[in-house]
Amino acid sequence: MRIAAVGDVHLGAGSAGDYRPALRDLHRDADVLLLAGDLTRWGTAAEGQVVADEFADLGIPVVAVLGNHDYHSDEAREIGDVLTRRGIVVLEGSAATLTLGGRTLGIAGTKGFGGGFAGKCASAFGEPIMREFAQHTIALADGLRSALASLDTDVTVALTHYSPISDTLHGEPPEIHPFLGSYLLGEAIDEHEVDLALHGHAHAGTERGTTPGGVRVRNVAQPVIRTAYAVYEIEPAQDARQVSAAV
Repeated sequence: MRIAAVGDVHLGAGSAGDYRPALRDLHRDADVLLLAGDLTRWGTAAEGQVVADEFADLGIPVVAVLGNHDYHSDEAREIGDVLTRRGIVVLEGSAATLTLGGRTLGIAGTKGFGGGFAGKCASAFGEPIMREFAQHTIALADGLRSALASLDTDVTVALTHYSPISDTLHGEPPEIHPFLGSYLLGEAIDEHEVDLALHGHAHAGTERGTTPGGVRVRNVAQPVIRTAYAVYEIEPAQDARQVSAAV
């Protein structure tokens, strides 16, 4: 399976036609495209229409999660609806199963949220607004956990916007790491047999990392991969739980 991925394309109302030319050969390079959030600049439904026009009808399935920018104007639901109408699958605490070349690919997705990493993280204690912050992270991590548990596929991918690990944040100021991801996402991933985890959000981070449980994680924010999309190849073995990957 050839999995193309990119996040943080940040298309604005005036971006119509900007990204589409770079996707001309995508159907030859990959079997599926995964979008790791921050698809829009300001989170408006009009920008969502631009995203739909750029990424729909590419000749391969497209699956997305939204990011924090996509929530900025309180029109995330409208953005999701626009993308869905154009055939793009939008996940939030949910999963999709695709059949590619006779094998099944399961994708579990959530936006995720911040909170930090083991030993340096927020907790659901204290002022109501602090508890709300931490509980939002917990709820979205639990949604990812449930989505992963629902899958029984040859290959499983976790797709988030926020990072599940700190490895791929290297290059970002340490002071903002708690706002770039949460170890709770990584725990959910490590509880299930995930073959690859993809995220965005950390523009100044690094591409490659690994969860404590050994799952490969890739930061596919466009400013990190510096191309229209990255392609990761995963070859399912005869045993669906054994894979070899060039990622």
